[in-house]
Amino acid sequence: MLMNRIAPAAAVLTAALVPCSAVYAADTTKIGYGQGTAVDQFNRPCDAAAFNSRYGDLDAFALSQDDKRIIITFDQGYENGYTAKILDTLKEKDVSAIFFLTGDYAKKEPDLVRRMIAEGHTLGNHGMTHASLPSLSDAEAEKEIMSLHDYVMNNYGIQMQYFRPPCGEYSEKALETVRDLGYKTVFWSFAYVDWKTDAQPEPSQALEKLTESAHGGEILLLHSVSSTNAEILGQLIDALRAKGYTV
Repeated sequence: MLMNRIAPAAAVLTAALVPCSAVYAADTTKIGYGQGTAVDQFNRPCDAAAFNSRYGDLDAFALSQDDKRIIITFDQGYENGYTAKILDTLKEKDVSAIFFLTGDYAKKEPDLVRRMIAEGHTLGNHGMTHASLPSLSDAEAEKEIMSLHDYVMNNYGIQMQYFRPPCGEYSEKALETVRDLGYKTVFWSFAYVDWKTDAQPEPSQALEKLTESAHGGEILLLHSVSSTNAEILGQLIDALRAKGYTV
């Protein structure tokens, strides 16, 4: 299955006059991902397509390869009372989604997490403490990912395989770390400002924005803390299907 600026290529260093193999060092520069505003002829954000091209070999993606499908994902940082309604709508529309859990959410909301599992949704890893991986040491980054991995496995019987970088921040080194831990990194090809609970988007405008930006292979990021998302989700799914996409 399955961002704004693209990281510099990793350095390849060869010692002069010494008959040895090249030494490779992954770039550790922290980059904040964003899909950008420019789109290609398929309505895909250019920065998302560029991210796939640059980092696909590290199992890191901002678009899926299925140009007939749109994947809906939710970041679950904390519960704001709308997840049950979102799950109701997904069930009604027969849509499965990916829910990226933080450690706090996995621990505090067992009933909702079990409902996600029971209704056929996929659990993703959003970091035990939602820490930015490029800011961590190798050991800390591994703990950030695998402590949540083990918690979800031990408490819910689910072995997660998709990771969404907290804060939308990454480096080439961080992507390598995620891959080496058996995960695929999943960013997004469209998101909008839906997480500010005291400044929610107007529902009809949000629906129009999300529908007009639809594109094949889209990975849509929504936040479940949004009252607007909970209100328009069913209409959005219908609108995307009307445009010919599998959701």
